[in-house]
Amino acid sequence: MAYTEEQYGGVTVLVGAERGAYPYANSVLVRGASEALVIDPSLSLVASAPPADVVLVSHAHEDHVAGLGNYEVPVHVHGGDLAALRSRQAMAADYGLPPDDTSHTEALLRDRFHVRDRPDVTGFADGAVFDLGGRTVTVVHLPGHTSGHSGFLIEPDGFLYVGDIDLTSFGPYYGSVGSSLSDFEASMRRCREIGARWYGTGHQKGVIGGAEEFSARLDAYAAVVRKRDTRLLSFLVEPRTVEEIATHRLVYRPHIEGSHVEPVERRTVLQHLGRLRSEGLVTEVEEGRFRVV
Repeated sequence: MAYTEEQYGGVTVLVGAERGAYPYANSVLVRGASEALVIDPSLSLVASAPPADVVLVSHAHEDHVAGLGNYEVPVHVHGGDLAALRSRQAMAADYGLPPDDTSHTEALLRDRFHVRDRPDVTGFADGAVFDLGGRTVTVVHLPGHTSGHSGFLIEPDGFLYVGDIDLTSFGPYYGSVGSSLSDFEASMRRCREIGARWYGTGHQKGVIGGAEEFSARLDAYAAVVRKRDTRLLSFLVEPRTVEEIATHRLVYRPHIEGSHVEPVERRTVLQHLGRLRSEGLVTEVEEGRFRVV
């Protein structure tokens, strides 16, 4: 078995290889009196997947759907990510890479993550409820990482799965085409407002017990956004272009290489610049060049 099981009330967390670190992820199995449901069938479920009557996907990224091929059952995702889950080509395009790199990414999705088109997938909206018989799974829309990124509140267990609001030291990721910094921050606030017994993450941090501990870890996670603001403001003591800031990097460490780095850095820079300008902290001193006020 490529995953290990951890039990939280009636919720079974299928902990992925390497504690769910990318390219793996954690999945969730929920059993009711009438049906069983799997959330985010990851790469660790490719070799051995538990049976289920329905599958929910938190968002259309490869590490959360690699095991989806084992399930010929109804599959649901938020409407904001519906196109990317129905089409591998659309999923690859959502990374916003140059054409040659997009083609390579699509091949990677196919060969390493077993992603195939799923035109049968249907969309859900915030607040949708899946009744499994004595146990319910309610959709909590948490956009920002992707436009459709969603969590799931499982009752009566009091288990909130928050997906890729994953509390890792890397911090919030909002660098894809459908990402939004402002939405991500609003989603973190919404998570904080939901009092749960357990909070399950999609990756290494696993399950956090209790609202107080979750809130403390969420504080540290959210602080990464402000650290990026601070780094940007320090760099803008002299007028800089978006390209110069992206090369300076807000997200990735200098040794990280790959075709994804520049597009992610650029989109992240633009979102931070937009907010800091609206707050009156940064100004455009001439066309395309920005400086701290």
